[in-house]
Amino acid sequence: MDNAQALENLVAVVEKLTAPDGCSWDREQTPETLADYVIEESHELVAAIRFGNQAEVMGELGDLAFLVLFIAHLYEKNGAFTLARTLENNRQKMIRRHPHVFGDIRFENRDDQLAAWEAIKRSEHSENNDKPGIFTSLPKSLPPLIRAYRLHSKAARVGFTWATDEEVEQQVEAEWLEFLDASLSKDEKAEKHEIGDMFFSLVEIARRKGIKANEALDLACERFLQRFERMEEIAREKKLDFPALSLDEKDELWNQAQSEQAGKTEDK
Repeated sequence: MDNAQALENLVAVVEKLTAPDGCSWDREQTPETLADYVIEESHELVAAIRFGNQAEVMGELGDLAFLVLFIAHLYEKNGAFTLARTLENNRQKMIRRHPHVFGDIRFENRDDQLAAWEAIKRSEHSENNDKPGIFTSLPKSLPPLIRAYRLHSKAARVGFTWATDEEVEQQVEAEWLEFLDASLSKDEKAEKHEIGDMFFSLVEIARRKGIKANEALDLACERFLQRFERMEEIAREKKLDFPALSLDEKDELWNQAQSEQAGKTEDK
């Protein structure tokens, strides 16, 4: 079965589910009621990609594709727009934003290409009577670390960023000292302000080194979770009451779990 046939078959499933003789739950859904499912399935897809489970990636891609087709069908059913129009609009947009691939324009470097991409996006928003700002298309609902990364990335594309990595590092150090000063003064509002500024600057250091802070923190969370769960497992194996252990005893279990995890990484 080719991709076109598979897409057609899945659209047919959506149409059957929402038909008068279809599923009562599916018939009750609206784009608004399905929105949170898009977020949930997107997170599940990201987790599958990030932790390398290809079978889960395939499954989650299918789930997300189903939701996209479901929502598109509901809009089409209400006379707003068709799936064909949606796909065609996106095809035209990608061609328009890649003049170096589909046209005769040539860029000297990646920075010039990204700057052109942003300029094209701004012109599109201007044509749609949107405010033609650098950040017009950036959703405010993005998770903060992703939003910070995109703010830095977009600002850098128009030349608004620190000149050197060293300057960013100095900024992080300055923000940390300002946070310590705020902590000494017991000013909670200032503490929140300064720690936020420090996180914001750290995201930029990572971005300049090709690291997405959101992904890096997610992986750190996963390492912590795996080690902690292994600590609990070791405690059960030794018939120990984990919550009742002293901090020193927990640290011993942590070091053992960390050592085992490091050994597995080296084996790979």
